[in-house]
Amino acid sequence: MANRAEAIIWNDQSQRLRLPWRLVLWLVLMVVLGFLVTTAVGVLSSRSIESILVLFTPEPPGDQTLIAARNLVFVSGQLVVMVGSVYLAGRFLDRRWFRDFGFHFDRDWWADLGFGLGLGATLMSGVFVVELLAGWITIRELFFIARADFAFWPWFLWGFVTFVAVGVYEELLFRGYLITNIAEGLTWFERVRGTAAVGLATLFTSVVFGVAHAGNPNATFASTVGIVLAALTLAAGYVLTGELAIPIGLHTTWNFFQGTVYGFPVSGTNNGVSLVAIEQSGPSVITGGGFGPEAGLIGISATGVGLGLTVLWVKWREGAIQFDLSLTSPELRHR
Repeated sequence: MANRAEAIIWNDQSQRLRLPWRLVLWLVLMVVLGFLVTTAVGVLSSRSIESILVLFTPEPPGDQTLIAARNLVFVSGQLVVMVGSVYLAGRFLDRRWFRDFGFHFDRDWWADLGFGLGLGATLMSGVFVVELLAGWITIRELFFIARADFAFWPWFLWGFVTFVAVGVYEELLFRGYLITNIAEGLTWFERVRGTAAVGLATLFTSVVFGVAHAGNPNATFASTVGIVLAALTLAAGYVLTGELAIPIGLHTTWNFFQGTVYGFPVSGTNNGVSLVAIEQSGPSVITGGGFGPEAGLIGISATGVGLGLTVLWVKWREGAIQFDLSLTSPELRHR
């Protein structure tokens, strides 16, 4: 009986904790890292940031510089927490190499990244054009920034940097880390084969991704369903290639073109700068309304097209369409 209880907690074959316990400890690690980073950011108050900036600028920094510095600290903190927790959990709990969460930076990886970046930009441009031709969008102004005393282009570029960061850490967490670990863990059950394990892990993490966005401004049941479907499209690039290049590229430019280029809400939020400032009308069931295109039929259609094009790209590049079953059989670190 003792041996059986121990087997539920510990895997003798891989010399690791079983999946549920590893996930719990990863969440604890993320909370602890979040607390430490939040505390550090709190210590680095506005006065401290201003004091540091004075060392590098001939004049006292203005509001624009201070806000930019705070934003940089905030985004850097998010990256440290998210990427750091996955690295530490992968290294010491999962005994995985970090590259096996989707970062084998070979020639194919960069080609896939380029495809993903182009796909996200094209899909969101299609959404914009369709709504414009339908008369649901009125262009109010160009080069919009909420604070007229701020320069447009630095904040426009900052929007891209922000969405790159979001694309990296959300894909690493939900696709790279969770799909990989859950798919591997499911193979512990004798009746769950590799393909089924990857499929179930993809479905489960997509639902979690949708629920994680359910608390966003203007979220509805329709927006949650739309985000789940978008997550399935993002996951396709990972489970078919074993790499995060396609989903990181797609996620980054989908969000960037959605908000910073075309002025749509991004998952219910607006960052106050866009190349095109719009007024939107039309039925919310189609446009997504205040949440953004993912909550409407047009956004769902775009994600469906994205899924189809991703499959075609992988088939053209690799010659076949199948789940990468290396996700269920990791190369473990010995130390």
